[in-house]
Amino acid sequence: MKVHFIAIGGAAMHNLALALHLKGYEVSGSDDAIFDPSKSRLKAHGLLPQDFGWYPEKITLNLDAIIIGMHAKSDNPELVKAQSMGLRIYSYPEFIYEQSKDKTRVVIGGSHGKTTITAMILHVLNYHGQSCDYMVGAQLEGFDVMVQLTEANDFIVLEGDEYLSSPLDLRPKFHHYKPNIALISGIAWDHINVFPTFENYKNQFSIFLDSIVNGGSITYNEEDSEVRQLVEYNENPIRRFPYKTAEFRIVEGVTYLETDEGPIPLEIFGAHNLNNLAGAKWICQHMGIDEMDFYEAVVSFSGASKRLEKIASHKSTVVFKDFAHAPSKVSATTAAVKHQYPHKRLLACLELHTYSSLNESFLKEYKNTLDKADEAVVFYSPKALEIKHMKPLNPEQISMAFEHPNLKVCSDPLAFQTLLKNQSYTNTALLLMSSGNYGGLNFDQLKNIIL
Repeated sequence: MKVHFIAIGGAAMHNLALALHLKGYEVSGSDDAIFDPSKSRLKAHGLLPQDFGWYPEKITLNLDAIIIGMHAKSDNPELVKAQSMGLRIYSYPEFIYEQSKDKTRVVIGGSHGKTTITAMILHVLNYHGQSCDYMVGAQLEGFDVMVQLTEANDFIVLEGDEYLSSPLDLRPKFHHYKPNIALISGIAWDHINVFPTFENYKNQFSIFLDSIVNGGSITYNEEDSEVRQLVEYNENPIRRFPYKTAEFRIVEGVTYLETDEGPIPLEIFGAHNLNNLAGAKWICQHMGIDEMDFYEAVVSFSGASKRLEKIASHKSTVVFKDFAHAPSKVSATTAAVKHQYPHKRLLACLELHTYSSLNESFLKEYKNTLDKADEAVVFYSPKALEIKHMKPLNPEQISMAFEHPNLKVCSDPLAFQTLLKNQSYTNTALLLMSSGNYGGLNFDQLKNIIL
């Protein structure tokens, strides 16, 4: 099968390209810019385009499928030619479904926690030697690629993203997958550029519930009132499995999960992660892993990349990097670190980087999200606002939104780096939360300075 990717360099797109290449497909692609790690990974497999840009001559009648990424525009010259030739054009999730429609589809949805839950499930299955197909949104220890597609595996585990599918397909990705087994971890308003109201955003999860196939099931976080209400009022005749945060305790900086067989130590921590673990356990049980086998495996789970990832520790100092950017994630992550290290000074740094977080009307959603931090820094780039064609923000607006007594607001990358370098890190936990890089922060350099 010959497949061409328009915008092959994206995080999800390049992983799908690698998966199809490893499956034996003939893969080509284009993009106007590709950065690492996508660039080096595509190059290693001979899939990196020779020249960057869009080349309509790559679109020929011998192609079996075109896969288009969100980075491409609707007037992309390769896309326009493919349409004129009547070629089959798929969004990323449409093609994933085509590859998995004869499998048992396990889809993990939610505004937060879905990457971690998916990662936990895959870790447990891998530990017990059970192979499955998968698609996950972060690099995992022990896995070379973030997408695996085979002919042999019966199950596929999919991280169910609620963002749009492609420039031609404005449905959320997780509406395509038609799960047999589904999970919703939580609902908290996000992506306001495409879901302008909370009700509109929440409705996407209602449609997701309706898409679960006959005889399927929904595992859901009963501690989230929005999720609980949505599931309990939904009329789809499916089985319902509620879960809640397991009992745990912290002893000398180690989190212990309480089980019927006694306490077991974990490498992860935070109430939100223990909630994620409870959901993952249910899904693994649906997939044939019993409770004690789950616990045996999850002990060694250290987290997905950039999800409360410990990047440095030394004497009385510990440094974490996290992908948190939405309000619910910022609040849960900050609280988790403070709970784990109650006697350390917590310095929490957050970059406002996404369209939602930089929106003036959305800022109020961040009220009290950094309250567990002893000191906090919020960084934003005026250039990011310009690129997104958004109204300028000023530090006063941000300070008023967060309502934190020890908050500094910084909009200059060098000033932010200087601020970090001039800190005393004795008896300190530093938490760096961002889906960006604070305007070019070198994390390795920062680690060396701190340690």
